Amino acid sequence: MNTAGLLLDSFGRVREAVHEAVEGLTDEELAVRIDPGANSIAWLVWHLTRIQDDHLAGAFGTGQLWDTDGWRDRFGLPFPKGETGYGHTSAQVAKVRAPAELLLGYHDAVHARTEELLRPVTNADLDRVVDTAWDPPVTLGVRLVSVIAEDLQHAGQAGYVRGVVERGGTA
Repeated sequence: MNTAGLLLDSFGRVREAVHEAVEGLTDEELAVRIDPGANSIAWLVWHLTRIQDDHLAGAFGTGQLWDTDGWRDRFGLPFPKGETGYGHTSAQVAKVRAPAELLLGYHDAVHARTEELLRPVTNADLDRVVDTAWDPPVTLGVRLVSVIAEDLQHAGQAGYVRGVVERGGTA
């Protein structure tokens, strides 16, 4: 397997986990918070998709689909431009309500863009610095692994919440 193949497989696993967590749930089920301070499935999937969209756009010098393809308007969330959910308060988490079709539509669009950006990636590309705000500066390889790790963590959390919801658990 080559570099691009490994990365595509990794992001494909994120997509699979997102679909498993979301498909077939109602808007109400997607908004359930199993504890008053917990994240809902809707927030987790929105956030992990925003991070993927934001970080890959930054790493590859493209626009975020959130803005360029109108996803921000479709979601209609009361957050400033560029918001990804990082550091959100409990009250902000509660504001993220969206139907499964919208969450999966945005995620699938970001996944398709991710595949497009990653297909030509080679081993040498992984050493390219994409963020100098850190010491040491962040390379493309480190950024991609970070996004995969965060996305899988949040997709797993969404899967856990789904299990609780399906067993009748609520906030």
